Amino acid sequence: MGKVRAPAVAGVFYSADRETLASDVARLIANADTTNPLQPKALIAPHAGYVYSGQVAANAYITWQSQKDKIERVVLIGPAHRIALQGIAVPSVDAFQTPLGEVEIDREAITAILDLPQISFNDEAHRPEHSLEVHLPFLQKVLGDFKLLPLVVGAVSGNQVAEVIERLWGSDSTRFLISTDLSHFKDYKNAQKIDRETAQSIESLNPDILSPEKACGCIPVAGMLIAARKYGLSVERLALQNSGDTAGNKERVVGYGSWAACKKVDQNNSLRVEDDWGLLNREAGRLIRIAAQTVAYSIKNGHPPSVDIASFPPELQEKRATFITLNKNGNLRGCIGTIQAYRPLIADVVDNAYKAAMKDPRFSPIELEESSELEISISLLSPFERMTFSDEADFMQQLRQNVDGLIIADQGKRSVFLPQVWESLPEKTEFVGQLKKKAGLPSNYWGDTLQAWRFTAISVKSSTETKINNKA
Repeated sequence: MGKVRAPAVAGVFYSADRETLASDVARLIANADTTNPLQPKALIAPHAGYVYSGQVAANAYITWQSQKDKIERVVLIGPAHRIALQGIAVPSVDAFQTPLGEVEIDREAITAILDLPQISFNDEAHRPEHSLEVHLPFLQKVLGDFKLLPLVVGAVSGNQVAEVIERLWGSDSTRFLISTDLSHFKDYKNAQKIDRETAQSIESLNPDILSPEKACGCIPVAGMLIAARKYGLSVERLALQNSGDTAGNKERVVGYGSWAACKKVDQNNSLRVEDDWGLLNREAGRLIRIAAQTVAYSIKNGHPPSVDIASFPPELQEKRATFITLNKNGNLRGCIGTIQAYRPLIADVVDNAYKAAMKDPRFSPIELEESSELEISISLLSPFERMTFSDEADFMQQLRQNVDGLIIADQGKRSVFLPQVWESLPEKTEFVGQLKKKAGLPSNYWGDTLQAWRFTAISVKSSTETKINNKA
């Protein structure tokens, strides 16, 4: 593929061995938080060695996995560490190489920005730079085939970076990845304080207090925040840790965070209850029968049945998120679901029915002799709405009892309750307290960095006619 930039930090920041690197990346992606409902236009992720920041970064990349078929171009922007650089450098090579293969450079995208005075060709700025390179194996794993526009940022302003981003904004097929670490070489507690302040600045779209001491990629981050304000995006935290939490001591740590910049939810369109009721009223019988047949098939065969998506009505082919709940004699026997809508509704029902029966880690797999005693419930989730609140009292006041499902996230931990949990936890304090405990937080925990999303869900249950037939 013509001129190729060879990897500069393979064997240092990540393994130079193809198989080992593929295994390391796959493990970090597999351990990433897949419950996040976001579909980001842009990500912010760290660029340290994988043993230190790999998991924090993986929590960002995983949000693009369900959209990989849409993503054709990634604009990767990071700071210059190795050379003094004026402006923003683009490469003249045709591809960037990692042990996993080559990534083609998007020449068309470079042409689109070359007239900007801050842009110039500079292969020397790219040759030793790690802030872009370390992201590539993850992107290769998550996205597969895509084109890359790598930009090394030197002495420019955030507004000049924003100008480049806006020029390249384009369609949904173009995404942006901003590379930065956070505070460097502070003691653990001081680093946590500084990084929380930086996180609040990023999440409030306020680049004014960013500095190189708080984030080495402060200028690329500032450019993205300026563009996010212009295009009406919100920024959601995905993870915040430091090397003292991962693979280092706590005397001199480096901070790492990952964030997603997404379109703000239009509250008028955030709940589709009436449409969803219409869908379930029309298709309840079919969906329950398919879930029941899936459970019976899975018990006998150990895997879910195949699904011919095209044979179902168009509304069952739409991407939706569902939960399948199995109860036996009024007690929970299995519950697995999807937070982010990324596959056809019918496929989601089949896979979740199989996992609720066979893969819920809280229970042993369903046995054939008990299957006829199971009651099946299918919950159809609405899109998510980010909650904004000033304090805990404001949060509790906004929470709608017996209506809202809830996701909470803080300190790298996350958990979700469906609205139907109100049936067993009818008081707000108990509902929220148990959700915190599920996330691994104290039931009375409250922090200024706590985030919450609410959603609605409607459910249908099996009747005696649609109980699982264990003789099928």
